[in-house]
Amino acid sequence: MSADEIANKLWNLCNVLRDDGVTYHQYLNELTYILFLKLSEVKGFEEHIPEQYRWSYFVNEPDNAEAFQRYRNFLAEISNETTSASITEIYANASTSLRKPVNFNTLVQAIDDLDWYEESDRDMMGDIYESLLEKNAGEKKSGAGQYFTPRPLINVMVELSSPKMGEKWNDPAAGTFGFMIAADEYLRKKSDNYFDLGEKERTFQIEKAFSGVELVGDAHRLALMNARLHGMESSIILGDTLTEMGKELKNFDGVLANPPFGTKKGGERPTRDDFTYPTSNKQLNFLQHIYRSLKKNGKARAAVVLPDNVLFEEGDGQKIRRDLMDKCNLHTILRLPTGIFYAAGVKTNVLFFTRGTTEMGNTKGIWYFDMRTNVPSYGKRTPFTREAFSEFIEAYTGGITPENLATDFDGIIDYVARKNITNERWNYIDRETIAKKNDSLDLGLIADESVGNGRHLGEPIEIAKEALSELQTITEQLQAMIKQLG
Repeated sequence: MSADEIANKLWNLCNVLRDDGVTYHQYLNELTYILFLKLSEVKGFEEHIPEQYRWSYFVNEPDNAEAFQRYRNFLAEISNETTSASITEIYANASTSLRKPVNFNTLVQAIDDLDWYEESDRDMMGDIYESLLEKNAGEKKSGAGQYFTPRPLINVMVELSSPKMGEKWNDPAAGTFGFMIAADEYLRKKSDNYFDLGEKERTFQIEKAFSGVELVGDAHRLALMNARLHGMESSIILGDTLTEMGKELKNFDGVLANPPFGTKKGGERPTRDDFTYPTSNKQLNFLQHIYRSLKKNGKARAAVVLPDNVLFEEGDGQKIRRDLMDKCNLHTILRLPTGIFYAAGVKTNVLFFTRGTTEMGNTKGIWYFDMRTNVPSYGKRTPFTREAFSEFIEAYTGGITPENLATDFDGIIDYVARKNITNERWNYIDRETIAKKNDSLDLGLIADESVGNGRHLGEPIEIAKEALSELQTITEQLQAMIKQLG
């Protein structure tokens, strides 16, 4: 049974629990608690779980009420009864959303009955959990979409950033840790799952190479579980990068991130004092943090998802963009299509940059690739897959095809090869031209053939909203006329 098939079976169990008042998000938390008990048996670290709370007891206990009560005791006590720091973190402030003992037993038996391995004996638990996280993000009522970046986008960002063994990578807005897990998998495939490394190097990759910070407790719990299921013992801090704590996050070889969109509540500014341009705009503050957190060796790099407003916001936004282009070589901006994130109509970009060894003049010009204009509307009918990036990958790498990317591309930009790419979506804009536009980076979009009469036919949601507004205005006018006539 494949990982997707198992994930579907587990996800469908949520429907059984509806009469217990369990939401999708609560269900995923509940699955995390129970799956971890199963994981401790499968992976052989049950010694960190008190004997009376081990998986075999819950599977074999015939009295549902007794098993459920012991499970509730386990959630309340385990953080104080284990010597494992990761277990303590995963079960911090844990409580069950279940009310009926029979439903707890249904989950336990279903999990125990599943075949967790393919015929190749490849461990699938991490793949299954990733699939569950994606299903939760796709369920609009769960509100988890903000923590989930589409996997095709994550994988392309990782591959083009090209992590190396021995490097330290970080995600300061980790969500469920998807970027770091993808980076870890990228390197595992290059090194026979780290088995061709020495013990010291292998320990570094598992424990030190990847780290993150997550502000929201539930997302932090899911991130810890996700990392553990993928064989990672990474440090994932529960906290806010934009506070004083974030000042200690520095000297990284690479950063991959999709920071939260929006502004601080009440317009408050970050509490850390090392930002040159503190602002209430969270993405601009995260951008400052990210380029400041990179090593100043001319090699440290980042790929960051940011909304359009970061490209054109005036005031502090302009100053931060100028500071970024001075301190870093902002060599590429990918204009992403709309509809790929779970928030409708959000327009985003990926900024690729490398920290310079000096503080001034590192960006000479920027290559833009337009994936937004005259493209399909991505959704259930047109899934957003890796294939959508094929032209961008070829342009970014200077001609290496996606099929050969993993073996041939080492992350070093060949600017001569880039210039030989002929594609209307691929354009170079020099620093002087950008400066004349008041350092706005809202550039690089090609002519839209669907524009007519001032309307963009490629954005049906916005058109529908406009039409609805017009209809409402006409209705109000008609009602006023009828009232006058009456």
